[in-house]
Amino acid sequence: MQRYASTLQSNPDRWVANPTPTRNVSLPFRRGGFGSLCEALDYAARGETGLNFFDARGQLLAALSYRQLRLEAQSFARRLIGARVAPGERLLLVADTWPGFCVAFFGCQYAGVVPVPVPVPVGFGAKAQYIYQLRKQIDASKAVGILAPDELAEFARTAAEGTTARLAGPMSQFNALPEAGTELRPLGAGGACYIQFSSGSTRAPLGVDIRQDRLMANIDGSIAAQGLDDGDSGVSWLPLYHDMGLIGFILAPMCAQRTVDLLAPRDFARRPMQWLSLISRRRATITYSPSFGYDLLTRRAQTTSMKELDLSSLRLAGIGADMIQLPVLRRFAEAFKAAGFDERAFMPSYGMAEVCVGLSFTPPFGGVKVDRFTDPQSGRTRDFAVCGRVLPGHVVEIRDEQGTSLGERQVGRLFVRGPSVMPGYFQKPEESARVLRDGWLDTGDLGYWHKGELVITGRAKDLIIVNGRNIWPQDIEWALESLPQVRRGDACAFSIDGADSESVVVVVESYPADQAERDGLVGDIKQTVKEAVGVDSQVVLIKRQPGLPRTSSGKLSRTHARSKFLAGDYST
Repeated sequence: MQRYASTLQSNPDRWVANPTPTRNVSLPFRRGGFGSLCEALDYAARGETGLNFFDARGQLLAALSYRQLRLEAQSFARRLIGARVAPGERLLLVADTWPGFCVAFFGCQYAGVVPVPVPVPVGFGAKAQYIYQLRKQIDASKAVGILAPDELAEFARTAAEGTTARLAGPMSQFNALPEAGTELRPLGAGGACYIQFSSGSTRAPLGVDIRQDRLMANIDGSIAAQGLDDGDSGVSWLPLYHDMGLIGFILAPMCAQRTVDLLAPRDFARRPMQWLSLISRRRATITYSPSFGYDLLTRRAQTTSMKELDLSSLRLAGIGADMIQLPVLRRFAEAFKAAGFDERAFMPSYGMAEVCVGLSFTPPFGGVKVDRFTDPQSGRTRDFAVCGRVLPGHVVEIRDEQGTSLGERQVGRLFVRGPSVMPGYFQKPEESARVLRDGWLDTGDLGYWHKGELVITGRAKDLIIVNGRNIWPQDIEWALESLPQVRRGDACAFSIDGADSESVVVVVESYPADQAERDGLVGDIKQTVKEAVGVDSQVVLIKRQPGLPRTSSGKLSRTHARSKFLAGDYST
């Protein structure tokens, strides 16, 4: 939020810095059950709850009640209508964590315009690449405009040149548009809602076509699975261009009239303990993170005082968006036990943008269940986190390579059908047909059943097969993180076709200046891989800039790394 403070300061009277309360005084609590986002916001606006925006120091920058959000959004909608943005047209929104994004997102809903949230840049050093990515997203969605925070307005304008985007700039430019006196034309039940670019896209962006009815079905199921009630409130640092941040901590809480306190991802990266400090100060009950967030906090706990930290209010600490690392959760629980954290609050889950967000959840306050699985091919044993039961109304089949449905504790590919499944990728019929058939979505993930609950073992395309033996790349990567020269997330393992079979390649973001140190590190990596999975490996050391390729949600892209290796981008 620090980077975009000027945008907030230019509107001091619009978002008064008094936090919204956790509970509504007179508005009866509703656990979802709405037909559209506009219908849900119309209801939530009758209460006092809403969204609060904090900076890296934990200071409240702005508060936006649902009542004020609705007023601002409807005004924004009339300006879009006044600018002759037609129903169904798309508007790109650079999804930084600030009130303007929320106003524009819901403004699109009331104007009948389809919002397209896109990421903020990772750093200003990557300006050219970011503008290129924005232009690809404009082209993929055929957007008529792009809105960005003040500091990114020039990026947006440059990206819009020569595209379908005739409106491009900051919120002040959109606020200067004439406000039409016509009726609003809200996106209704069953119609379009927004486009979510899939975080795994490495070539042409794939936009998940999120529909109102499918989103509402997923939100209703998630709210029920999490057991939300009128005393709950949340804290999140998750990015709003990603489904877990947008749905999990903006859209779903609004559908349950819950207050959420928000911290920008970059501020979390600068001062990660602020995440827990907000939970403690605000007495929040719900939060969520990939495993790496809990890992980062555990490392900081070694040098940070927890004297004033009280996490006893937290009843749901969700884990998702990537493979769940059980050792990380154990270390976090141990590190913060003295601060009141109860490990039963952990809630493993599984989902993806193609089903809106969540597909399975473990029971509230049930903690992490661990299943020890022995690979029948290699005999190697590893522990997996159980990810819970599938949402009601959804059906999951785990199939082998011939498409036969598998039974208990047999690893296969996950297929799902149900009310949350996307109709397809936006204007991408061939890509849609590859993953959707007869209502079934091929998730691309591998897993197995454990007593009626899902266990996820990894991505099918990432699985390494050497001499007929399955090797999970995470086993290699996590083992390498034990080396002092390798930070968490700095190792990437994949396979390439060899003369007789697949061979393993490991790319590591670590490049000591001294040649002897590099040689020593390569030897240590090869030995660690051999001990972890019993195979030889080819090792490539690279510098941290530009580093390993990652998706828009920050996850490692092994497919992209493999493509770069084969293209000769990584020298040995």
